Amino acid sequence: MVEILNETNRYPSIRRLRTILNTFLREQKILGTVTLVLCDDATIHRMNLEHRGEDYATDVLSYPTMEPDDTDMPEIDHLGDVFISLDTAEKQALTHNHDLVSEVLTLAAHGITHLRGFDHTTEDEWTTFRRAQERVLELRAKR
Repeated sequence: MVEILNETNRYPSIRRLRTILNTFLREQKILGTVTLVLCDDATIHRMNLEHRGEDYATDVLSYPTMEPDDTDMPEIDHLGDVFISLDTAEKQALTHNHDLVSEVLTLAAHGITHLRGFDHTTEDEWTTFRRAQERVLELRAKR
């Protein structure tokens, strides 16, 4: 299940976003809850600096509730949090020649893939991310 916190109140259709992402989670056999936070560049810049040491606004940050080596943690039903900057998403949507909805869905699928424990340090690892991003856009087209 996806919980969405719309901190900017600028996103056009939270209900539709939730529906598509919930379908995506079911298809990916992802159990538990993902929290998606739609924020602005100032918020994500601060988080990126504080948590990653990177002094710039980025498009998406993922924070898993548990790391793979957290063996002492009890199992919980929350996969983690995905933060998306709508400011950056709007700019990237223009660059990629698509709308904000497509960009946010792409970034959400990317963030969720990170929550599942995947990373993209090699070209081969990017395949998992591309497939997830393509699939979420296919689900949007069906709705």
